[in-house]
Amino acid sequence: MNIDIPLQKLAHLEGLGLPEYATDLSAGADLLAAIDTPVTLEAGARVLVPTGIALALPPGYEAQVRPRSGLALRHGVTVLNSPGTIDADYRGEIAVILINHGAEAFVVKRGMRIAQLIVAAVVTARWAVADTLPVSVRADGGFGSTGLNHPKGMPRDDA
Repeated sequence: MNIDIPLQKLAHLEGLGLPEYATDLSAGADLLAAIDTPVTLEAGARVLVPTGIALALPPGYEAQVRPRSGLALRHGVTVLNSPGTIDADYRGEIAVILINHGAEAFVVKRGMRIAQLIVAAVVTARWAVADTLPVSVRADGGFGSTGLNHPKGMPRDDA
């Protein structure tokens, strides 16, 4: 499924490409760091990195900014508010909040692929106030209530 999304190229995107899907079956398009000079992200630090683009998402859609798995695995660098939500009425520059959970400093360079953008349909809830809720197997069991192992035929470790 394809959708046309108006994209504005901002001045500091000059010389860089647009968000691009790495393969034909990629769900996310890579966002690039549209910075003039390298930024050193010390261990434990966070930084807002501009991408040089602004979008006009159609009503009924959102865009999600998500981490790139390679950055997370190899360097401990991820998107802090993952997924970051871009609402259909936002027209400003998309920027990515990166955080370095790694043990060493990480250098963000111009044109580096820093995150991925996923466009998704939005379902808007209509709240229906109820005195009681339908019964379910889980009921009000919260964090950790289903255990660590597969529930069918596998031993549970509820420690």
